[in-house]
Amino acid sequence: MPKIDDQSIAESFLNRASEFMLGDYLPKIERCLEKLTDEQIWWRANEESNSIGNLILHLCGNARQWIVCGVGSAPDARNRDSEFEQRDVIARDELTALLRSTLSDVQTTLQSLDPSTLLEYRKIQGNDVDILEAIFHVTEHFSMHTGQIIMLTKMMTSDDLRFYEFDEGGVPVVRWRSGP
Repeated sequence: MPKIDDQSIAESFLNRASEFMLGDYLPKIERCLEKLTDEQIWWRANEESNSIGNLILHLCGNARQWIVCGVGSAPDARNRDSEFEQRDVIARDELTALLRSTLSDVQTTLQSLDPSTLLEYRKIQGNDVDILEAIFHVTEHFSMHTGQIIMLTKMMTSDDLRFYEFDEGGVPVVRWRSGP
């Protein structure tokens, strides 16, 4: 059994956050995008609702602001309102590339982070938060919006996205992931 100490817990947290975003949420969003046309990606139920395209822009803005800029200290030039105001169609391939690039930068930031600094504070969106909270926020935020993207995709396609298959014993088997 590995030795459990603060350093190993911190390293495990950083690795798991990166795995969730790149190994779980990204492939699920990509699976959704593969099933949709550009018009479906930008469809919205009403003016108060967001399209999948807006949600992807928002995820990229949030992850960059909180992790790449806030944790990694890169310059922050986010315009949050523009993520929701976007109405012109951005092609699926361009959105996918933007999401992959953002998550690649997130992964680079997390891999370069000294795990012993997780309790250091940063000012993000005007709030003093520790690095652990910032990373947890982005991971949770990605989970929530990934769920919305999945639901919208299922509504528009009436299709089973087949994220999980089951073996003879009823154990889930993940075969759909392409990996980061």
